[in-house]
Amino acid sequence: MPRTRLLASCLALALALPALAAQPPSLAPALAEMPASPQVLAPVVARFRADLASLERVRDTTAGPRREAALRQLYRDWQARLAEIDVAPLGLEDRLDAALFQRDLAYRLSQLDFQRQRYEEAAPLLPRVDTLIALAEARRALEYPDGRASADTLHQARQALAALQARLEKDPKALGSTPIVAYRAARLLEGVRGDLKQWQEFHAGYDPDFSWWTRQPYEALDKQMEAYGTLLRDKLAGAQDPETIIGDPIGRDALLEGLRHELIPYTPEQLMDLAERELAWCQRELAKAAAEMGARDWREALEIVKSRHPAPGEQPKLVVELADEAIDYLVDNDLVSVPELARRDWRMTMLSPEYQLQAPFFLGGQDVWVAYPTDTMPHDKKLMALRGNNRHFSRAVVHHELIPGHHLQYFYNTRYQTHRELFDTPFWGEGWALYWEFRLYERGFAKTPEDRIGMLFWRSHRAARILFSLGFHLGKMTPDQAVDLLVERVGHERENARAEVRRSFAGDYGPLYQIAYMVGGLQFRALHQEIVGAGKMGERDFHDAILKGGPMPVAAVRARLRGEVPAGELKADWKFYDFD
Repeated sequence: MPRTRLLASCLALALALPALAAQPPSLAPALAEMPASPQVLAPVVARFRADLASLERVRDTTAGPRREAALRQLYRDWQARLAEIDVAPLGLEDRLDAALFQRDLAYRLSQLDFQRQRYEEAAPLLPRVDTLIALAEARRALEYPDGRASADTLHQARQALAALQARLEKDPKALGSTPIVAYRAARLLEGVRGDLKQWQEFHAGYDPDFSWWTRQPYEALDKQMEAYGTLLRDKLAGAQDPETIIGDPIGRDALLEGLRHELIPYTPEQLMDLAERELAWCQRELAKAAAEMGARDWREALEIVKSRHPAPGEQPKLVVELADEAIDYLVDNDLVSVPELARRDWRMTMLSPEYQLQAPFFLGGQDVWVAYPTDTMPHDKKLMALRGNNRHFSRAVVHHELIPGHHLQYFYNTRYQTHRELFDTPFWGEGWALYWEFRLYERGFAKTPEDRIGMLFWRSHRAARILFSLGFHLGKMTPDQAVDLLVERVGHERENARAEVRRSFAGDYGPLYQIAYMVGGLQFRALHQEIVGAGKMGERDFHDAILKGGPMPVAAVRARLRGEVPAGELKADWKFYDFD
């Protein structure tokens, strides 16, 4: 080749190299990473999920007996269908699905019984409300109402509620109901009122006969339901202040049943002992970090940390910085596979001041929701929001909400074993995210004592959640005592502590949800020690296998990874915590 042509070729190659290097990583995964092997039970579980969604869509009336009966039949019919499958010769994934499905159906049936019992406890405070529920359910069943008969039903319900309201105004203890049951009745009444509004609006104006009969009785009843609901909530339950925290404890037996369902072999009291031990460990670590900072004690150190917050408007930039830092650390240390698209497909939203009354810190999942003060907040709430979302607290939270936490879970859950969303549990969801807080702390991800205090604050918070949520549901702790616990033993701002407790007891989360963070995290940590610590799997393979297996109780994850899934019931016999 002539020298000039050779030089030209080399020059062209040199010019091309930067362009080649600038090519972004592929967004399409290697075909070898795609799930390929067929599973017998996967389409069975997927069909149940679809059928359940269909039924719940049409049977959506508050406390509806038709809804309950339809769900009960669905669960029992699927139990019978599942019994037709010979599980013994099937592979591990199918045996696991069969066991999880069997467990799920049995628990759903028991929860129908539990919810019916709770409705019946509140029923004396809701006279003739059952007849209103029947109207709403009849509409969903496409049964056309008789206008005059419907008007009679509405009129009689209004009279019954008005009579009981007058009686309770004179003697709030006339029926002997507790504030908790009164609050439950108020919430049920609110749900029925909404269902009845839909019932009325569906027919009114379209059927002159219906409107002629029902318009006035409905409007009078709606006002009566509003007034009576206010009496139940404000006077009988004592919740006239919107910031009052009222929960609905489920009791020890229901806690034990929930723990068995999660395959956890410990009692509520044992788990509270576990929480005390973990909280004591956090206190010792906080004292070490405080000493490194030159602070007198952990409280003084925590005050220093809380003062180090981004300036107004700078928090979103910090979130991006912290997210990238965590992802780079995971990839550089080969800890878990982070697909290229997963790095990019999350969004950020700022939480409104109203929402921060219940969620004063970050939330996450598919996206990240950022708590930070706005210009409309009162001055004292602004300061608390700044202090509670300081730089070091946020550093511990961002990777919990995004990667390797909830966002990465969501990414994998929508691509692998998608039918197992039916078996989702906070012990897997929140436990995984908290496990990574454990893992990263152990690996020295927090390089400064201030960062360690940020991580330890949240770890202490998770231990305290076990204490106050189980204590509340056992009837041993009030919401106000739970707030005091978070302030005195964790170091929360009082307003933030109230928001956390309000969020825990408002009814949007299950009774075991708050304990699932630390208990699930400890389960995953024990499993890591058992498998990775014993040299049976590497870090990345272990973590990828969990994500690709889909959500389920952590004891079931253990059975899957160990290849020990029985052709029958999963048992709650894994002692994952050393109390010695």
